[in-house]
Amino acid sequence: MLRRILASTQYIVLVVVISIYAGSVALVLYEMAVVASVIVATIQEATVSSEGGRLFAVGLLSAIDVFLIAIVGYIISAGLFVLFIDRTLPLPAWLVIRNLEDLKNNLVSVIVAVLAVLFAKEAVARAGELDLLGLGIAVALMIAALTLFLVFSGSMHRSHEAPRDKSE
Repeated sequence: MLRRILASTQYIVLVVVISIYAGSVALVLYEMAVVASVIVATIQEATVSSEGGRLFAVGLLSAIDVFLIAIVGYIISAGLFVLFIDRTLPLPAWLVIRNLEDLKNNLVSVIVAVLAVLFAKEAVARAGELDLLGLGIAVALMIAALTLFLVFSGSMHRSHEAPRDKSE
């Protein structure tokens, strides 16, 4: 009985996959509407200024941030689908998911990009202000910690793999 229950968990994971995927698609559609409304408002204003350009750039960077978060959702949903339901799902060449370690590494890589975009957005929004140092240090520390995680988890993962034949 326990075996049947555990075997049916792939259906539970399918619910998770569908929910995350639907949330990602909804987030993309919502942010597309936000970007479109900002573009329309900018055109209707019909004024050109450096301040307007800076505000538009901040809005665009905010949108990029949201789109990257939606991509994280896609990566998680696709990764869980591949790991628990169907290993034959065609994925982009850069998205290799053989185990949970690969899924975590892809997730961490996108989080680093999100942090970089967040800092860029704040740098543009606070143009001329010098109070970016604290945020810059915090973002740099997070990126360094995540990079160390990738390096050490990758080396630990490789040390557990079976040794390869040198004739390959």
